[in-house]
Amino acid sequence: MAAAVERTCYRHPDRVTGLSCSECGRPICTECMTMAPVGIRCPEHSGRPQGVQRVTKGVQRAAYEGVGSRVTRALVALNVLVYVAELAQGSGLEATRGSIYQNGALIANGAKVRETLVGLPAHFPYPDLIGVAHGDWWRLMSAAFLHYGPFHLLLNMLALWWFGSALERRIGSGRFLAIYVVSGLAGSAGALMLDPTTPTVGASGAIFGILGAGLVMEQVQRDYVFGGSALGVILLNLVFTFSVSNISIGGHIGGLIGGAACALGLSRFGRAHIAYGRAGVLGVATIAAVGVASVLLAYWKTRGYA
Repeated sequence: MAAAVERTCYRHPDRVTGLSCSECGRPICTECMTMAPVGIRCPEHSGRPQGVQRVTKGVQRAAYEGVGSRVTRALVALNVLVYVAELAQGSGLEATRGSIYQNGALIANGAKVRETLVGLPAHFPYPDLIGVAHGDWWRLMSAAFLHYGPFHLLLNMLALWWFGSALERRIGSGRFLAIYVVSGLAGSAGALMLDPTTPTVGASGAIFGILGAGLVMEQVQRDYVFGGSALGVILLNLVFTFSVSNISIGGHIGGLIGGAACALGLSRFGRAHIAYGRAGVLGVATIAAVGVASVLLAYWKTRGYA
């Protein structure tokens, strides 16, 4: 006879409970529950402050959890401003000219650009020796703020707003920013691993990291930050990634793995809640390890292209 699976509170994974919210169905412990005329409610659906608020107040401050989605808004604004600055330089709608693109796009060795960009104008002023292989390590991050035209920018900013704002409100601005930055580095490492001589730009690696973190919260902790849709959205986007040309497969997969790994570390591999528990040494160490590993992988892959 199969043993029954014990359910644990979605805010306190170490507490076994038989209670659940009548609105969303998530399991909750006695500390998190609120009695309502229509049954037991979780803190998110109770409509008023809970006793757990006193416990989590300090944790929220530690996570820099402000009101709304200020980091997400700032990231969207920064991406748009960078594109506007490129247009001001005369980069064209595709933003493939000018010093911002030249000095910010991700590539192992810029001398290979003429071989990989079909239809590049003969007068395109690209220096011979640029790229990560020649010490331009900032490209691992700067490329995440560049985009190939308004449609590319619009798609990424919509995704960043939809998923980033939801994740930031749930886990706090500080943790969200850490996941975003490290996922961007992981996405750049993945792009270099698979295609080091093709210029790569876009925020999609970091956005896939947001989805990876949401997947961990939904599948491991049963915290449905994206309404239970994280897995479906990831699968749909992966199909799109592998089906459409000129999309960085390595960038998307690298960002996804990086974001998921950061979320696992912040949850102490399922032993604590990402949003309500402390990051602790393990959480901070995991985020740092993913970032360092991304840079080391980029170095290992590009050292032969100098």
